[in-house]
Amino acid sequence: MNSQEIICLNFNEIRRRSIKVWLGIPQDKYDWKPDAGAMTCIEIIRHIIESQYIYQQIVINRGDLGELITPWQDKPYMSIEDEIAFASPHHAAFMEVISHFSETQLEEIEIVRPKANLKRKLGDYLQRIAYHEAIHTGQLLSYLRTMNVDRPQIWD
Repeated sequence: MNSQEIICLNFNEIRRRSIKVWLGIPQDKYDWKPDAGAMTCIEIIRHIIESQYIYQQIVINRGDLGELITPWQDKPYMSIEDEIAFASPHHAAFMEVISHFSETQLEEIEIVRPKANLKRKLGDYLQRIAYHEAIHTGQLLSYLRTMNVDRPQIWD
């Protein structure tokens, strides 16, 4: 496997396992959060999927977001299944974008975000995007444990 194939595999595996966790959240717990300052379960899921869309725009534009309006703006929360279904074509589009980068591009393209004081090589930036989803999925596993809800088996 080359770097690009490994990056794509990593994104697909993270999303597959994330969906297992997301679907393990009982409907009556969608709005649960551990404290007043935390996101609810469904807010975390929305944050993950909307962030991937934003990251895609950052990658396409090499750092510039401009006046981005996401497809989730003003979209009410419905169910986790609806969130997954709505995000699915956006995730596929993201995977399509990242699957076409060559080894050279992963090393040479720079993502520059002056407002965030950030400059990263594309390969590095893509790994950080994947890490973002993995961390929040772990956060949801912790939420499930705290709620005394059975946690899905994600280690296969």
